[in-house]
Amino acid sequence: MNNQPCVFIVDDDYAVRDSIGLAIETAGLNCLPFESAEHFLESYSPGTRGCLLLDVNMPGLSGLELQAELSQRNIRLPIIFLTGYGDIPTTVRAIKAGAVDFLTKPIPNKLLIARIQAMLEQETQDYEQFLSDQTLRDRLTGLTTRELEVLPLLIAGYANKEIARQLDISFRTVEIHRARVFKKAGVTTLVELAKLYEACNFLIVPKPN
Repeated sequence: MNNQPCVFIVDDDYAVRDSIGLAIETAGLNCLPFESAEHFLESYSPGTRGCLLLDVNMPGLSGLELQAELSQRNIRLPIIFLTGYGDIPTTVRAIKAGAVDFLTKPIPNKLLIARIQAMLEQETQDYEQFLSDQTLRDRLTGLTTRELEVLPLLIAGYANKEIARQLDISFRTVEIHRARVFKKAGVTTLVELAKLYEACNFLIVPKPN
């Protein structure tokens, strides 16, 4: 995954792409221009970080249609829509579909760069949170289905004997599962395990038994 965020400009007007691209590069940011939604889809590598400046009305796929296509492909690039005229229904539709902003051209460079920088800062925070979640997830990914059944009972403070009764397994089997859970999680106490479990809740996927 490319760690350097990029501002993708998708607009069929060369003059707009050129002027906005120059302003973005002057601000010290990376950018790539595209003359159509189709060209962007052909060139974009899933997982590449950044944000999207997207024209509303273009030949072929419109900006809203590209937004829908990206959502269908599970591509979560934050989007600022650009339009030559104000259109409240279109604006509402775009924002409801997840767009970050909706700006009317021509846009003062200072305003545009400020919006882009704010969006990239939020994207960076989201990316760092993703990495944090992934690190936590990795610590419990190796747990089997049975170990994941034992885990919340351990967190709840049940003794091994009670866990064995609830899961209809032997006391010795619970001891083995308990030791494996602690080892895979990389913790030595129930308090550490509880904190990790809380952070990873709904993020862990069991391995087959």
